[in-house]
Amino acid sequence: MLDPTKLPLFLVAAFVLLITPGPAVLYIIARSVDQGRVAGFVSVMSIEVGNFMHVLGATFGLSALLLSSALAFSIVKYLGAAYLIYLGVRRLLTRAETHADAAPQIVRQDHRRIFKQGVLVAILNPKTALFFLAFLPQFVEPAIGPVALQMLMLGCLFVMMAIVTDGVYALMAGSIGRWLKNNRHVQRVERYGIGSVYIGLGLSVALADSGKS
Repeated sequence: MLDPTKLPLFLVAAFVLLITPGPAVLYIIARSVDQGRVAGFVSVMSIEVGNFMHVLGATFGLSALLLSSALAFSIVKYLGAAYLIYLGVRRLLTRAETHADAAPQIVRQDHRRIFKQGVLVAILNPKTALFFLAFLPQFVEPAIGPVALQMLMLGCLFVMMAIVTDGVYALMAGSIGRWLKNNRHVQRVERYGIGSVYIGLGLSVALADSGKS
């Protein structure tokens, strides 16, 4: 059902985009460094669930409806920005619990809560909706089958590739995070670094523009 002449180009383009660190990758890295590999992989799956929602939106025209309305775009944009900034500020204000003869321990969040946060972060990013709406149709060939079905298949393929590439980032960042947790002097720097990443991502979302993107 997919155009065999365009599929190789799609795979190459998708791979290049996925290995290039963007907001989702930075979020996954921050979560993995902060709470380890498992939390990182949970974040990967949650982000991709949110991305799949955007694929459905692009396939069935919901993204076009969102991006055609300045008010709707702004509401989603600022909700997503506010949520990321909230996560960043909360991380900055979270202090490690110290014990005698032991490295500081960060209070870990439940994985279900991390999953819900990741889904919200992905869904409330209008840049992702715009990306799929602009990217997927370039590899669709109306002459060989329904456009919606082709977009859905391409979107699913993109999400499956993203699970692999983002999972690699989570694995590497989680390993780095384990080393950092054993270094007492890095704890404060790590807290400020992770919090700053979240806040920076929130500001990036807040500055997204539907007309210029």
